[in-house]
Amino acid sequence: MNQEHPFRKGRGAQINVPNRFFAHSQETLDDFLNYCALEGDDPDDNKTQFLEVFPKTIVNKVDSPDVGMGYSMNVYQGCEHGCIYCYARNSHEYWGYSAGLDFERRILVKKNAPQLLEEKLKSKNWTAHPIVMSGNTDCYQPAERQFQITRQCLEIFLKYKHPVGIITKNALVLRDLDLLKTLAKENLVGVNVSITSTNERTRLLLEPRTATIHKRLEAVRILSENGIPVNVMLAPIIPGINSHEILPLAKAAADAGALSIAHTVVRLNGAIGEIFTDWIQKAMPDRADKVLNQIKACHGGSLNDSQWGQRMRGEGEFAQMIKSQMNLAKKKFFAGRSFPVLNTNLHAPCKDGQLRLF
Repeated sequence: MNQEHPFRKGRGAQINVPNRFFAHSQETLDDFLNYCALEGDDPDDNKTQFLEVFPKTIVNKVDSPDVGMGYSMNVYQGCEHGCIYCYARNSHEYWGYSAGLDFERRILVKKNAPQLLEEKLKSKNWTAHPIVMSGNTDCYQPAERQFQITRQCLEIFLKYKHPVGIITKNALVLRDLDLLKTLAKENLVGVNVSITSTNERTRLLLEPRTATIHKRLEAVRILSENGIPVNVMLAPIIPGINSHEILPLAKAAADAGALSIAHTVVRLNGAIGEIFTDWIQKAMPDRADKVLNQIKACHGGSLNDSQWGQRMRGEGEFAQMIKSQMNLAKKKFFAGRSFPVLNTNLHAPCKDGQLRLF
């Protein structure tokens, strides 16, 4: 480890990279760092800031055929979980921030999300279609403990009997078990829990501020026992880091009660390639070259592939091995199980906000 630039514990990204939309960028020179050291000043306190923003809409149409959702909503932009591989990092540049450390330290909070969602669901032009919370950033990230925006939105979905999907890697989802159970009784909710490793050391490096693997599997178990359908996302699979864990992860998910599993192969799009490369050279220097080369082998010699239909699955020998292991895992551990299609038939009579019985 480079002592001049020590590894930042509790963060995924170790650097801020230039914003591609800015004509100019800035960097901190060693002269300034040396001056701060002499003066006893900290040039970077590494604290998280919560900044309120005021969007005009909250539901987004998803055009990509790769992600399995038609509509999504994100009540937070940026994510304190700090997952080093997160594809959503690039979206922070649209807000004027870096995809690196800024993404996990500058969290944009949409406090008006519940009101915007209610307006959308009451619209005469809206026809019920599952809306996925966390299409971009985790709706149960640490900020949710303070702001409780996700819970308020679930109350709106319940009020209007509208189907909702959830993607998270935080056991905080269990806080809202009361709402989820009520929604599940009418097949209005499905939860996707992301689990990327069975090894806590690996989890801490990849996803420093997420719930532990034990807590996530416990969340899968409790949700399943309460009749809430759960799909486990083994995502992303990173060759040389967690690709050897597919079968153990699948078995753990099945034993916890998950109805299905899915996967993606890591792709380091946009600024993430530089961020991930810097991170792995600091976090796993002994295997950095091996991992980067195997990722490239999954994407035609590049760290990223933007082709729809292929970018999430990869190509080549390593990608095929991952696919084969996933197919085996599904046959071995998930035979006879299936994730339900959510109910879209109850919403129309509830547009006025009244839960009609007849």
